[in-house]
Amino acid sequence: MPDTPPAMTSHRPYLLRALYEWISDNGMTPHILVDAQSPGVRVPAHTVKEGRVVLNIADRAVAKLELDNEAVRFTARFGGVSHPVVVPVSAVLAIYARETGQGMALPEEAGPTHPDDEPTPPDETPGDDNAPRRGAHLRVIK
Repeated sequence: MPDTPPAMTSHRPYLLRALYEWISDNGMTPHILVDAQSPGVRVPAHTVKEGRVVLNIADRAVAKLELDNEAVRFTARFGGVSHPVVVPVSAVLAIYARETGQGMALPEEAGPTHPDDEPTPPDETPGDDNAPRRGAHLRVIK
C-alpha cells in the first residue's frame, strides 16, 4: 500500500486572515472584493454593483468580525442601518488596502489534493501550446 498524504483543507481562509492582519498591522484599511452572486453571500442588495461588492472590514467599520475557515461574518451599518453580513470564503475574490491598493487576488481552489483523485482537465484552447498564459489580475477602478 503506497504512502499517500492526507487531503489538505483550502488555503484561501489562511491567506485571507494573513493578509487582513498584514494590512491592519500596517495601519491600512482592509477591503474585500466579493462575488455577490455566489451561493451563501448575504449583503444588502443596494450595495451590489455588476454582481460584485467591495466591503470595508476594518475593526472600526464592523462589529463582531469573524474570519473562520468557512466565511467572513460581521455586522455593519449601510446607510445608517445595521445589517448582518455573511460572505463564504469561496466568494472572496480579493483583499487589499484601500489606501495603497496593495493586497492579493485570492487564487481559485486548486484541483484535487489527494493523489488518488482524478485531476480536472484544463480548458482546451486552440493556438500555440507554448504561448504564455495570463493569470487573473486585479484592476483598481476609481
